[in-house]
Order: sequence, then structure tokens, then C-alpha cells
Amino acid sequence: MAAAPGEPDQDTLNSLLQQPDEPAQRSLFGEILDWMLAPLLLLWPASIVITYLVAKSIANQPFDRGLEDKVLVLAQQVRQHDGQIHISLPTVAKDILRADDADHIYFQVRNQKGELLEGDAQFPAISEDEKPLAGGIQFRNFSLNGTEMRSAYTLIESVSKNNQNPVLIEVAETLEKRGVLANEIIKGVVLPQFVILPVALALVWFALTRGLSPVTELQKRIHARRPDDLSPVDTSQVPEEITPLVESMNEMLQRVEQSIAVQKSFIADAAHQMKTPLAGMRMQSELALRQDDPEEIRRSLQQLAKSSEAATRLINQLLTLAKAENREAAGQIRESLQLNDFVLDIVSDWLPAASQKNIDLGYEQCDSQLTLFASPVMLREVISNLIDNAIRYTPSGRSVTVRLDLDSQQALAILEVEDEGPGIPEEHREKVFQRFYRILGSNTQGSGLGLAIVREIVQQHGGSISIRDHHPGATPPGCIFRIVFPINPFNELQYDER
Repeated sequence: MAAAPGEPDQDTLNSLLQQPDEPAQRSLFGEILDWMLAPLLLLWPASIVITYLVAKSIANQPFDRGLEDKVLVLAQQVRQHDGQIHISLPTVAKDILRADDADHIYFQVRNQKGELLEGDAQFPAISEDEKPLAGGIQFRNFSLNGTEMRSAYTLIESVSKNNQNPVLIEVAETLEKRGVLANEIIKGVVLPQFVILPVALALVWFALTRGLSPVTELQKRIHARRPDDLSPVDTSQVPEEITPLVESMNEMLQRVEQSIAVQKSFIADAAHQMKTPLAGMRMQSELALRQDDPEEIRRSLQQLAKSSEAATRLINQLLTLAKAENREAAGQIRESLQLNDFVLDIVSDWLPAASQKNIDLGYEQCDSQLTLFASPVMLREVISNLIDNAIRYTPSGRSVTVRLDLDSQQALAILEVEDEGPGIPEEHREKVFQRFYRILGSNTQGSGLGLAIVREIVQQHGGSISIRDHHPGATPPGCIFRIVFPINPFNELQYDER
């Protein structure tokens, strides 16, 4: 049935509904079993071949000695008479020499001219590589009328004191007895393997099951835990090979527990901080409802606006801090920033606020053009927070300076925000970066989140922040917030001399 116009057909729907293939899950048991059985199954045929070769070698040894004895017996029968070579071998002796229940025996005796003196003439010629040596017995394999043979041969160099007349003596036999013996050896070795191999496989299976049982027990212990149980897993009952994995998991659980504790503390502090502006807004709205005087109503509405502004600022800072702590999201929006122009643009945005408070807001840019790979939204939040704090705490008629510099010797990019406010005592300089921490007696509105946001973002960009006095020993001493970004591959900070 055809699809209606504008509607997807069945093939399109099937392609949309089809899920992408997920990678197959690997089994540790199967992986170990494969790596144990695969070499075993490959080595088994190799062992059979090696056994066959060894069996043939073993089977040849006793029968080769029998051939040697027959060659020596024939050599003793060679005589010389009137310069001629003779071999005295009666018919009975020939019959005894050839007597064998399983194999056929052949022999030959030839003089130096290659003439057959006694025996069988159908022997193939001896190759140059197998040339006989005088006084020693050698062996060779050849085919005679389609039958595989093995022979022993020797060369008698001299048969008398006065004349040297070499004689070749060779005795050969078929390979029936050798094959039978080799097969018996192979059967004795290979057949038990057909029983041993299944037993070995069963033992391997049992050993793997037994060896991996601690992993199963560990899985059961973890599965039986409560969802809120983040205590470390006991490693005393864990095998040595799994201990590093369990220790890493315990470290992760510890980090998760710390993160949850920080989040709980943050939520509790945020809820506490939200109560103040919300309570103020509720009180001012109720007060405005009870007032009949337009001037009082106007004053209540003004207070309500201030409370809503404080609540809005607090909520925005909470959202910014949550966004800053999301490192993955923060890393996805980074781009190359020209710091001189970027900081100048931010300082320009704060000129109206500084002018409203009669504060001279200035900017000293770097002589080098700096390029920083960073999140523009997060970095703007850092600089804006520092400028906002400087304007808030600097008295009217004073100055605030933003400075961008480069320390080429130590490969550092430096951003400073300098004010002429009351300064921060040394014992409070580390604490002001904590959430919701405010110095008592500062008499300035704020939530205590700005500097926590600043340090979080700076650390994410590989930098550090510190505080020092602007005018040490003076009253007021002023304050300098100094941010340092190292020039390294982490933040991909670059600079070019103008």
C-alpha cells in the first residue's frame, strides 16, 4: 500500500526506527578461554606431526642397525682371486639374507666399473650428494618400482695388499616393519591425547569458573548495597589482580561522596541565601498592600525592586557557577580570543557603572597581541565579576585599573584588576574564594559567589588567581586581583610581538 502524500513510506520508517549496532560486549571468561584453547588446539596438530617424525626416527634406528649388520656380512664374503673380485655367497646364504616376514630384501655388489657382481640389478644409481665413502656405512631412501625403500651401503676400498679394487655393497629393504612400529608409537602417544584433551578442557573450564568466582562475589556485594551507600569496598576479600580496580572504584566513590557533600552544602547555602531577598520581597509587598499613602507605597515598591534585583543577581550567579562547574559543557564552547580587544570590550561595558559612581575606570593593554583559547562567556564572567567588585568597593572619586601584560621569561599571560578600596586582609584572602563567604563589616551588598565563580573558571582554563595589596601599608591599601594563564598546550595560549 502506497503512503499518502507527505507521509514517509514503510522503508523510511524502518530506517528511522532501526537502532545503530552497538559493539558486542566482551566476556572476560570467554576471552581467557579463547586465549587458552586457541594455542592448545593449534599446538595439538603440531604435536601430532612432531610425534610422527620422532616415531619414524625411532623406528628407523633398530632396522638401520639390521641393515648395517647385513652389509658387514656381505663385505666379509668378498674375495680376490687372480686379480678378479669374487663373492662367495651360497644360495642358502642368499635365502637367509632375503628372509623377512614383512619386508622384501634386496642387495647388490658392484665393482669399480659398476658391473654387478652379485644381487639385484634394478637399484637406482647413487647421486653425487650420496657418494659412498670408504670404510663407512651410509643410508639413503629411494623408490624401487613404486615402492619406498631404505638402504645401507659401503665402499670397500681395498680387498688385498697388492691391489686396490673398490667394491660397492648395498642392502635395501621395504618400509613395512618401520611403518608398523612408527604407527604403534604414534598410537601409543596420540590416542591418550584424545582422552586427555577433553579432560584438560573440562579442567580449564572448571579452573576459570573457580578463578573468576571472586569477581561474581564482588558483583553480588556491590549489587546488594543501598543506593546511598558510598562507603569504600572492602579489598580484603578481593584477589590481588582486581585490587587496583576496586581501589580505583573506591577513589571514585570518595570523589562522588565529596561532590554530593559539596552539592548538599551548596544547596543548603543557596536556599539560605535565597530566603533573605524572597522574605524582603514578601514583606515589602505586604507592606505596600497595607499602605494608603502613595509615597509609602512608592517607597515599598522601590525596596521590592531592590530585593528582586538582589534575588535576580543571586539566581544568575548560581546558574553561572553551576555552568562553570560543568567542565564538559564549558570545554565545548571555547574559541580563540584576542585578549587585548576582548578585555577592552568588557571594560567599555562597565564605563557607565563606573561613571555613575564617579570612578575612573582605565585599561592598560599588553604590548604583545595575546591569543587565548577559552570560553568567551566564562572569561567575560571572570573579568566582569572582578571589575564589578572593584567598582563596588572603591570609594567615589578613586580609580580602578584593568591591566593585561606578558611575562615572556616565565611564559605567563597576566591579567590584573587594581582598585583603591579597603583591601582584603591576608587572613581572609583564601576564604573569599569560598561560596557565600563575605567579610564582616564590608557593608556592601553581595551574595559571596562572585569570587568562587572566578576561581572555578580560571582553574578550568589552566590559570591561577591571587590577591595582594595595591598600596601596602597605606590606608586604604587597595587590592589587586592577579590572574595568571601559563603559555602551554593546555590552554593553547599564543602571543605575537607587535
